[in-house]
Amino acid sequence: MSANTNSSTAVEKAEEYYNSNDADEFYFKIWGGEHIHVGIYNYQNEPIKIASQRIVPRMAEQLNLDVFKKVLDLGSGYGGGARYLAKNFGCHVTCLNLSERQNERNQQFNMERGLDHLVDVVYGSFEEIPLEDNSFDVVWSQDAMVHSANRDQVVAEAHRVLKPGGHFIFTDLMQDDNIPNGVLGPVLERIHLDSLGSFEFYWNEARKNGFELVSIDNMSQHLVTHYDRVRQETEKQYDEIVDACGKEYIDRMIQGLNQWVKAGHNGHLSWGILHFKKS
Repeated sequence: MSANTNSSTAVEKAEEYYNSNDADEFYFKIWGGEHIHVGIYNYQNEPIKIASQRIVPRMAEQLNLDVFKKVLDLGSGYGGGARYLAKNFGCHVTCLNLSERQNERNQQFNMERGLDHLVDVVYGSFEEIPLEDNSFDVVWSQDAMVHSANRDQVVAEAHRVLKPGGHFIFTDLMQDDNIPNGVLGPVLERIHLDSLGSFEFYWNEARKNGFELVSIDNMSQHLVTHYDRVRQETEKQYDEIVDACGKEYIDRMIQGLNQWVKAGHNGHLSWGILHFKKS
């Protein structure tokens, strides 16, 4: 299968998945409905909703945001990160996302909280960003680029839309730089990919595109904790969530979560904040 076919399949599958009612109900009920990314946990069994919010200020403190800054959030989900940035810094945030269901919830939350004048929601793919060159001060993303089989193109697109001196900051679900071949098969099959990114991969791609490294914060230990917590909550609320999403979906979800937790415990997965600056 060609790289372009892989990329097309991965993006299409992600769009189909996140537009489904089952996925919408699951992430809304189990993950808290706003921040559907990996969390930072301060203690065992901490609520997912609280831990998932903690990464946003951790990333934001690395940026000099104010009312004059324009931010692009790639794969923005329900827009929790975008609303945090708009509310706390007054910056304008454009959310780019493929799921119409998530975009609708995002727009609804923005209006309910009086932030719709600061947060725009745009349908589109981060592999072909439908926005102008040199138009943003910050490109931001949380655990979304994993869904691309063409991540080098995502990095190139981020560079294209950033102004000179702009910042590219993101987290992603990644593989360890030195894993043996084939060990992530069950994980990759579930998300229709041949590989994941890694710290080394993103650093190399960033340099190729003219980015300078600002910092890399390896927080891989939280990845295992997070997926273990999601699995625990899914099993705890099993009957209720099956009523909302169906038994087949939830059983497959638990199986997938087990695979992520196992791979994490084996040291095959990585997660953290990568921060680059456009020269």
